[in-house]
Amino acid sequence: MVAEFTPPTIAQAAFQGLCPRCGQPHLFAGPLLSTHLATFAERCSACGLDFTRFNVGDGPAAFLTLILGTVITIAAIIVELTLHPPLWLHMLIWLPLTAVGVVYSLRIAKGALMAAEYRNEAREGAVVAPPDDQDA
Repeated sequence: MVAEFTPPTIAQAAFQGLCPRCGQPHLFAGPLLSTHLATFAERCSACGLDFTRFNVGDGPAAFLTLILGTVITIAAIIVELTLHPPLWLHMLIWLPLTAVGVVYSLRIAKGALMAAEYRNEAREGAVVAPPDDQDA
């Protein structure tokens, strides 16, 4: 008895870098510790799904920067009010943490948007003429 294949969920595709069609880990051009961290592969090497037809763009970067910036700022204020570290220690902690957090969460956000576009069959917007209303 063969089990029926179910494609990965959006969360699985995002966090594990899985192809939204076949579930193989071929969504990104490189591994986590590479220069192609958040760059999509041209296509899935397992099922051949063309990733270039999806338009994820740079939308996640702005939202991630705002969200992560807010979280980091709140954490820095809490640390300042409780521990009173010197300014150089704040810089040493929070600047790299922010940069690394945005870059690595960008991979997850782009993977989620790609999987959502595939699942919902989303495409570029187009103006479509309204249907003729001949029943009136």
